[in-house]
Amino acid sequence: MTGKAGSILIVDDNKSILTALKLLLGNYFNRVVTLPAPTALVSTLRSEKFDVVLLDMNFSAGINNGNEGLYWLSEVKKESPASQVVLFTAYADIDLAVKAIKKGAVDFVVKPWDNSKLIATLQAAYNLSVSKQEVKQLREIKREFRSEASMFWGDSEAMRTLRQMIEKVAPTDATILIAGENGTGKDMLAREIHALSARRDESLVSVDMGALTETLFESELFGHVKGAFTDARSDRAGKFEVASGGTLFLDEIGNLPYHLQSKLLSVIQSRTVTRVGSNTPVPVDIRLICATNRNLPEMVASGSFREDLFYRINTIHVTLPPLRDRPEDILPLAERFLSQYAARYGKNITAIDRTAAEKLGAYPWYGNIRELQHAVEKAVILCEGERLQAADFVLAQRDETVMPGGVTTLEEMESSLIRRAMDQHKGNLSQVAVQLGITRQTLYNKIKKYNL
Repeated sequence: MTGKAGSILIVDDNKSILTALKLLLGNYFNRVVTLPAPTALVSTLRSEKFDVVLLDMNFSAGINNGNEGLYWLSEVKKESPASQVVLFTAYADIDLAVKAIKKGAVDFVVKPWDNSKLIATLQAAYNLSVSKQEVKQLREIKREFRSEASMFWGDSEAMRTLRQMIEKVAPTDATILIAGENGTGKDMLAREIHALSARRDESLVSVDMGALTETLFESELFGHVKGAFTDARSDRAGKFEVASGGTLFLDEIGNLPYHLQSKLLSVIQSRTVTRVGSNTPVPVDIRLICATNRNLPEMVASGSFREDLFYRINTIHVTLPPLRDRPEDILPLAERFLSQYAARYGKNITAIDRTAAEKLGAYPWYGNIRELQHAVEKAVILCEGERLQAADFVLAQRDETVMPGGVTTLEEMESSLIRRAMDQHKGNLSQVAVQLGITRQTLYNKIKKYNL
């Protein structure tokens, strides 16, 4: 913190220490309150909230095991959970420090203290207090803007079976892995699971692991403190902290590079995060949902995905079927999107013509629900009547010269395109990247992905 900010309560039975600390810390905190004994600690916290509490660990003569400090630490956390507690003792005891941090303390200072180190520790505790308040505010804002869209289950047997499974596991805190092709609605299913859970009143925080750059991985997920790197101008909570109390959805987890998987595994196992530039672990309480369009068991077998991480995220495994395997759901979905986009664009379109419905039913929908949604939106924009006609749907034609027989998924289409371009340019990856309109690094990643 710069200048004076925040409030601190100091509890110590040494009056000389209280006097010295009040003079010292008055230069850094707006309000400094001292107590010579912990007996009035709870009542003081009831009358006023403090950002930081500096708490001595021993008050009774001849007793130096720190148990008093641990007891009063628990009382502080009960009465004022938002206050960050730093423990103060004349005895350096690592085991005691571990116990204290497990009970909620943020740090541990040994007497006699170094002024600069003490100030730095208390400032860090204050910054953590501010950050946690920001996290709380973010969660409240996210609750206000939760999507109102509900899951479309449809009438297919595969979706009925899936729904029965979800209704059983959603109320629990079990970790769930959602598999399925791109566009099948994995993010929508994650929102439905959250809505059916005991955490529904808290936030669902989504992270696209495929779009997360390696350099920002730790900062985005775990947060950072001011000065941790060049652009870290203030403390910032990561996605795990923001999601604490609610659900964290890690989409496209199969795209996470192998060398970063161990860091994610460590946090999932410990349920604590340490911000970049900090040594203080922060507990997080999340329900974890992951999703992927890749075959993780095959990746485990090939050594590109950690087996221990796979089992951590795969407590419950569900698969969303592609749209081509549930043709009875195509028209109801299209009608749902029609209602949505007719209202958005102010058009009086009430139905889908029979010939248009037949056209939709005959199309393979390689892009699944997402492709159908975009097709209906374009049709609504183009339509000049009250019913969508076949001519209003401009659907991509499958090029059999590019897509050999047997190619039925987006991944197979992409792999075939890349292989064909590599053959055409005799392995010149620069020319292949130019033809496909992607960077060389993206091309390298896809070659590795498809083992080309």
